Amino acid sequence: MLLKSQLKTPVGNLFLISDEHILLGAGFRSFQDLQNRMDSEDLKLEIKVAKSLPIISDLISDYFDGDLSAINGIKVRQPGATFSQAAWKVMRKVPAGKTLSYSDLAHRAGSPDAVRAAGSACAKNLIAPIIPCHRIVKTGGALGNYGYGLEVKEWLLRHEGALK
Repeated sequence: MLLKSQLKTPVGNLFLISDEHILLGAGFRSFQDLQNRMDSEDLKLEIKVAKSLPIISDLISDYFDGDLSAINGIKVRQPGATFSQAAWKVMRKVPAGKTLSYSDLAHRAGSPDAVRAAGSACAKNLIAPIIPCHRIVKTGGALGNYGYGLEVKEWLLRHEGALK
């Protein structure tokens, strides 16, 4: 059985779906948006509404309260191609307060020429901001795009100290 819960954050409600202590989806749009992109095998399970997700909700709250490394302890799982999986792994290694260019992301994920695919991995990320695609920016520092709006990306980067 999966659990779903909402968490109020300074940038809006964060919708969460988990399988026990593994986060399968997190985003600022809706549960339906997450479910539309989740693994079809996971969607065969019943989804129950919960007031909060054990451990996960507390760690995310701690992050928004200023413990920027709290989300690093959350286990995640999402469907995606090999390159996307590699890119998401790299994203999780970018520390709070730092950014990485799409080009550097492609290089670190093992395909230096796959800059567009790096951007695509960011766009397909189902577990934001825990897999911190908001820390990926254009070469030269311009913010680039963000699926939940540039104001959310900018707020997250300011919160983490990457922007003044």
